[in-house]
Amino acid sequence: MRGNAGVIFSVTIADHYDNVGMLFADLVGFTPLSALLTARESFAVLTEVFTYFDGVIEATGVEKVRTVGNGYYLVSGVPKARADHAHALAATALKMMKFAQHSDSPLLKNLQLRMGIHSGSVIAGVIGNNKFQFDLWGDTVKTASRMESHGEPNRIQISEQSYELIKGQFYCEPRGEIRIKGKPTMRTWFLLGHK
Repeated sequence: MRGNAGVIFSVTIADHYDNVGMLFADLVGFTPLSALLTARESFAVLTEVFTYFDGVIEATGVEKVRTVGNGYYLVSGVPKARADHAHALAATALKMMKFAQHSDSPLLKNLQLRMGIHSGSVIAGVIGNNKFQFDLWGDTVKTASRMESHGEPNRIQISEQSYELIKGQFYCEPRGEIRIKGKPTMRTWFLLGHK
């Protein structure tokens, strides 16, 4: 945005949100697969997967923050607070995993989906001075990302905070304690399904 003197300054619109759920998803195996495909075929794979995921999140009422390469980044509880944020993300993750594991697409047969979920608080907002972008910041974002990156293919790893919020309505399997960069050892679970 330009002021009267022609000076460019940025606009920051941000708020703090408690009780938020974050989900990170990664298409494991996409990078080696894309080396074997044309750019158009790689784009078609991502379009097929992300279009399906977009339909799932519309049905479950969670928000897509963005896609980064073959990664997919979701939030629940922003911008509108919701008491069931962890439940909504768990249901979304299960639908996404079912699609990834049961797709009839020949291009998707060599891909696996790895997801991570964490609950906590975030700062969310819009930054920039030309191309505005909505994003989220804070330890909850980092921890959710690490739940995904330290997870296993075809599994949904959740933090203890998320587990405590959903354990009454979802089956979970304890994974045990894992070491995560920049954090103390964390207890995690794998989300298995609805009760």
